[in-house]
Amino acid sequence: MAWSESKAWLKGKLNQELYEGLLQDAAEAPARNAKRKKVVTPEEMPWEMSRQGILKHLLNEKMNTRMESVDAYMQIIPPGSRSGKHRHLAEECVYVLEGRGYDLHQDCDVEITDTYHWKAQDEVKRFEWEAGDVIYIPPNTIHQHFNADPERPVRLISAINRIYEKFGLNDLEQIEDAPEY
Repeated sequence: MAWSESKAWLKGKLNQELYEGLLQDAAEAPARNAKRKKVVTPEEMPWEMSRQGILKHLLNEKMNTRMESVDAYMQIIPPGSRSGKHRHLAEECVYVLEGRGYDLHQDCDVEITDTYHWKAQDEVKRFEWEAGDVIYIPPNTIHQHFNADPERPVRLISAINRIYEKFGLNDLEQIEDAPEY
C-alpha cells in the first residue's frame, strides 16, 4: 500500500452504526418534538425547596418541553432572607419581577488544562437591584441574591443556557445553602 501507516489504521474489527444513529435521531426528531409541550401551564411547573432556595421550575430538560437549550425558574426569596450561594460555568440572566435587594458577586480565576481549577478572587462586589432590573451573572462567578425588604418577598426569573452541561462542563457547585432549606 502507498501509505506506510496502513498497518495501524487497518487494525480492529469493531463495527458500529454511529453515523446511522445520528441520521435516525434526526429523522425521529419531528415526531419526538410533536409530543413535547410548547405551552407549560402553572400546574405543570414543579416547585422545589432546593439548596438554592424556593424555586418554581418554568423550563427544565426533564419537563418534556420543546426547549432544548435553556433552563428557567422563578425564585422566591422570603422577606429579609437570601438565596443559596453558588457558582457555575454558564452565564446567567435574572429578571427581578418583584422586590428589591442586592447581589454579591465574586469573580474566580480559572485554569483549564488537562484539569479544571478555579480560585475565588478576594474582592466581593455588591450590586443593588429592584423590580424591573436584569441581573447579569458572568461565567464562573460565585453569587448570591439578598432580599433587602424585611416585609415583602422577592420574585426573580432566572434563565441559564445548558450548553455547557451538554459539552460535559456542568460545573455547578453549591457553596452555601439558603436558610429555608
